[in-house]
Amino acid sequence: MPTLNIAPDVARALADNKPVVALESTIISHGLPRPRNREAALEFEQILRDKGVVPATIAIIDGVPTVGLDADGLATIADRDIAKASVRDLPILHATKQSGATTVAATAHIAAQAGIRVFATGGLGGVHRGASETFDESADLSTLAVTNITVVSAGVKSVLDIAATLERLETLSVPVIGFGTTAFPAFWLTDSGFTLDWTVKDAAEVAAVMASQDVTGHGQGIVVANPIPPEQQWDPIAHDHVLSEAFLAAEQAGVRGKAVTPFLLGYIVEASAGRSLEVNLDLARNNIRVAGDIATAWCKRRA
Repeated sequence: MPTLNIAPDVARALADNKPVVALESTIISHGLPRPRNREAALEFEQILRDKGVVPATIAIIDGVPTVGLDADGLATIADRDIAKASVRDLPILHATKQSGATTVAATAHIAAQAGIRVFATGGLGGVHRGASETFDESADLSTLAVTNITVVSAGVKSVLDIAATLERLETLSVPVIGFGTTAFPAFWLTDSGFTLDWTVKDAAEVAAVMASQDVTGHGQGIVVANPIPPEQQWDPIAHDHVLSEAFLAAEQAGVRGKAVTPFLLGYIVEASAGRSLEVNLDLARNNIRVAGDIATAWCKRRA
């Protein structure tokens, strides 16, 4: 792993056992339109600061894994067209001194290297529909199997194979815990229809599980499934209608392989008149708040 560039405030917080939450950068570079993306990046960090938590937005800047972005780093991911970087891309970006926005997998990997234990994202990557033929599965899952970090997410997007994703997480021995619920969320929706075996009532219980994981686990991560509040979710009927249209459009357009998910997500944003994007922002804010509480509880437990 190349030498990390850790922002001074992040380094101080880690050294002093103060709460830190990692944030990914692909939602800024690839998930939101400009200039909305810059506004969202600043808002996400401010949510944590208001809780007394240090934000650590992660990206690759000129080939260097950077933990905590300054104004120039934020401009790089928000205003420039840069690569979407997963773990496999890190050595290439480092060798060529290029910048990249980190996915869930790369963010988790770098955050863990820096000593950060809590990470907030929107939705986890997973097993894609038709993966039995395409073998299309997100590196998020395999990375969490070997990375000691707690990820707060609103489940996985409903364009994925949720049942297969949960099976893979079980196979990889990655615990999935519902935050105040036994219903596994489906990103835009509060309930995917799949029931979780385990639930916790608050951040302190998550911190207790993290401590026990350090004793009993083999270095894998923890997924905290945090559903968007029902009053903020996308209307399920409208969601199902647009999703069906999106899959039909992809089939008619002959879209295959890795191009399917970006096609579906782009279609969904347009067909929903931006509603899916607004829900995306709401659930990201909600996950960041919960992650901030977990990071605070973790530091209190360590103290």
